[in-house]
Amino acid sequence: MTVFIQGLLLGLAYVAPIGTQNLYVIQASIHSNMRRAIRVALITIFFDITLAISCFYGIGLVIEKSKLFQSFMYLFGSLTIILIGFNLIKTRPEIIKKGSSAITLKNIAITCFIVTWLNPQAIIDGSMLLGGYRAALSINNTYFFIIGIILASFLWFISLASITSIFKKSFNPFVLRIINIVCGAIILFYGLRLGYGFILSNVNMLLFKL
Repeated sequence: MTVFIQGLLLGLAYVAPIGTQNLYVIQASIHSNMRRAIRVALITIFFDITLAISCFYGIGLVIEKSKLFQSFMYLFGSLTIILIGFNLIKTRPEIIKKGSSAITLKNIAITCFIVTWLNPQAIIDGSMLLGGYRAALSINNTYFFIIGIILASFLWFISLASITSIFKKSFNPFVLRIINIVCGAIILFYGLRLGYGFILSNVNMLLFKL
């Protein structure tokens, strides 16, 4: 039980900070009905859990060892996340009527995958955090720990989607526009930071060869 609680608390600390996943869930929940908001949360949870499990078992080490793959992840992840942020900023939202479904589930899944799996920094940081705990746990305790991580993802994203969807009723188009701009700007910042990481890593590699 102690290990399970540690996993739960660490999982909440892992997903709670504002990042591309949280911003996308917030934005999608504001512009969708409750049912679609929960669907967005569940899709995000799926990708978040698969990433956490992969980090727990060391996929970050693969990325760190393969410089070519790391560069590709930085470049492609940067461009796609910048595009998502730019689209959010330029979108002029309207109040979504009950039953509306402006975004297809396929597009939701693709975007959730992008903001979760195409962020090499998140993979490496997650590997260091979760992988470090795994090294300190016995084989039997790792199962309880990862269950706590999984539960934390469910609790966080379902709560975030539900609360945002409930309180969005008081938002007008102007407030929604401001939220879009803020969320888009932060996501754009994440994308630009990834792009900077791509440029920096390649410059360092070039200087090392010289």
